[in-house]
Amino acid sequence: LWDLVAGKVMTTLTHHKKSVRALAQPTFENTFVSGAADNIKKWQGKDGRFIQNCTGHKAVINALAINDDGVLMSGADNGTMNFWDYGTGHCFQQTETIAQPGSLDAENGIYAAEFDLTGTRLITCEADKSVKIWKQDENASELTHPIDMPAWRKKCIAESKQRY
Repeated sequence: LWDLVAGKVMTTLTHHKKSVRALAQPTFENTFVSGAADNIKKWQGKDGRFIQNCTGHKAVINALAINDDGVLMSGADNGTMNFWDYGTGHCFQQTETIAQPGSLDAENGIYAAEFDLTGTRLITCEADKSVKIWKQDENASELTHPIDMPAWRKKCIAESKQRY
């Protein structure tokens, strides 16, 4: 973290085991997230205090985006996209992009991402030389996309025990 007024480093955050490739900061609180090949880490914006890990993305994360509803999206070099609850770190959806016709299957990586101003559409820049605009499934519900609450609770308890 930099102190721009003093022109010097306040602190250096060294918790990642692999190179950091992405950063994102929400508009609704003074925190930020960083993404690397090992995981996503959430930090306090004021002093750089570590808050939590978001684990489960099985590739190098190149892109992070957060909307005002608290949805964090992580995009990786293998084309996978994970959607997380920013407050809890729960991954509630996983999907994968498809390389455009004429591209190699290896060209489905996501290099950059951002939500539009409404927060309902996601814009991605991809390795197949395309820009894609994604929108939410308006027919999705708790019945069509259920959350496995017992597994999620078990994961949260296990992660909280690892922090201390």
